[in-house]
Amino acid sequence: MSIESTYKSSTYLPTILTIRKTLLIALDIVLFNLASFMALELRFDFNIPEQYLHTYLGYAVYMTVIMLVAHYYCSLYRSLWLYASIEELVSVVVSSIAGMSIIYIGSLFLEVHLPTSFYILTCLLNMILVGGSRLGYRVLRKAKIAFAYGYSTDSKRVLIIGGGKAGAMMIKEMRSNPQINKNPVAVLDDDRSKYRKHIHGVPVLGTRLDILRVVEEKKIDEILIAIPTARKTEIRELIRLCKHTKCKLRTLPGIYELIDGQVDIKKIRDVDIEDLLGREPIRINLDEVSQYLANEVILVTGGGGSIGSELCRQIAGYRPKQLLLLDIYENNAYDIQNELSKKHKDLDLKVIIASVRDRKRMDQIFSTYRPTVIFHAAAHKHVPLMEANPTEAIKNNVFGTLNVAQLADKYNAKRFVLISTDKAVNPTNIMGATKRMAEMIIQGMDKHSKTEYVAVRFGNVLGSNGSVIPLFKKQIAEGGPVTVTHPDIIRYFMTIPEAVQLVIQAGAMAGGGEIFVLDMGEPVKIADLARDLIKLSGFEPDEDIKIEFTGLRPGEKLYEELLMAEEGLQGTKHDKIFIGAPLFCDMAQLKRELDILGMIVQEDSGELLEPIIKKLVPTYRKVG
Repeated sequence: MSIESTYKSSTYLPTILTIRKTLLIALDIVLFNLASFMALELRFDFNIPEQYLHTYLGYAVYMTVIMLVAHYYCSLYRSLWLYASIEELVSVVVSSIAGMSIIYIGSLFLEVHLPTSFYILTCLLNMILVGGSRLGYRVLRKAKIAFAYGYSTDSKRVLIIGGGKAGAMMIKEMRSNPQINKNPVAVLDDDRSKYRKHIHGVPVLGTRLDILRVVEEKKIDEILIAIPTARKTEIRELIRLCKHTKCKLRTLPGIYELIDGQVDIKKIRDVDIEDLLGREPIRINLDEVSQYLANEVILVTGGGGSIGSELCRQIAGYRPKQLLLLDIYENNAYDIQNELSKKHKDLDLKVIIASVRDRKRMDQIFSTYRPTVIFHAAAHKHVPLMEANPTEAIKNNVFGTLNVAQLADKYNAKRFVLISTDKAVNPTNIMGATKRMAEMIIQGMDKHSKTEYVAVRFGNVLGSNGSVIPLFKKQIAEGGPVTVTHPDIIRYFMTIPEAVQLVIQAGAMAGGGEIFVLDMGEPVKIADLARDLIKLSGFEPDEDIKIEFTGLRPGEKLYEELLMAEEGLQGTKHDKIFIGAPLFCDMAQLKRELDILGMIVQEDSGELLEPIIKKLVPTYRKVG
């Protein structure tokens, strides 16, 4: 757009607004005097005595000016009357009463001889005429919009679950904006007193038990769950009921997700697989967390990854003295840097591009910044890729961890938290074995260091890089098939924010040497996960989108264990965090075996890897 056209458009809008305001004032002048004349007619049975008519005409100008001033101070000329509602009508009532009260009091002082009933009738008639004109404008505008857009034959027929304030607002938005292309046709609510009532013209046809019936009778295309105050377990149950339809499912975020507390149609989102987990938000002890994060120099390795970036987001809210985000991949680091810089303008953030495998570079970083709390999230984690590239997994996951752990001790860090995985339990693949070795390193280091070393072990996180959910979504978008390795394979799942909140809480509970195990909830069958995701996308599994089983990949097992049998399990004061008792680990012996492993990796002697890994991790057994 040119500067000239921009200037013209910017001056055009105030002109339009001035014309509208002038027209409204002119209309109110006519309506007030019409109300006054009608009040006299009604008072005197349509036969006004001449003396009262002359009295009224003598003071009409003053009365009109007072009423216009009352309208002005009650914002009648600043409202957008296309969206007129109860608030605007209240303004009309208040301004009419205020204006007529001032006129009546003035008439007493000036000894204007008009009947008292004239003032009451004029006030009431002014409310009716002015309020009616505003609402009439809204009705005409809505009729014009409906005529222009209408509910086209391809508009989505929407069933709204939730007849509360949020549901009513959604109906109102859809009715007011047909261009949204959604036609609300029915409401369901468990409050039986609402049955057969109407919400903005949309009938309440039953409870959640009537979902299937209403969807079939009303030919519903889309279901909107509009209960932002509902518990996540309740939302999960509603979604499970809705899954038996072929409708697209959408929802409003939970009230804890609505930072500003405002509900509007722009915040509607697709129902996602996370909603099916149905777990309540994690509770963390803010005092404990603040004590060990506030005013500390905190290093997050792998800070650009799924877990690392979420760690940085949450740590930034605890007022660290400095946050060091370290990653080898600059694109991810750049993205999270921009996000944090925008949201936390006072945060002292340093983004460092480096590899944990580079001992000299890491020593330089520790020497320069002296981190006091380290979250070690840097790792290679893709099982099939690490099976094909075992030496790279060892260099990164084992020796990278060793580098950072030893430097934490050298530079007197207070706490070191290793992000581990359920695949470290009785590992059947290289990735799991390397993570178990990483756990052994931190347990061994804890024996002779003032630094408190702990590991936090959890399962799969939804939406992380390389997880099945993004893959399934991509396959569904392409029309299928959705590929699952085995019909009986199961995994534990948790959302990224859930996992990170518990990692941070576990760090606060560290005594040294523990392996914290997170409660991942119930295990999920991957095949069921695929079917749910297909249904949530509005398709029918094996009809619209096929599911194909491709066979277990190298190193993959049917189920993951969160705890080794010999570790035992102890509860903590947090109901989602458990402790595996520390195993004795001779760091000197471990270091000798790691030196041998290092030489084998250096010489790339692949045939010698398996024996040394089995010696280091006796529970390792290769499959596939």
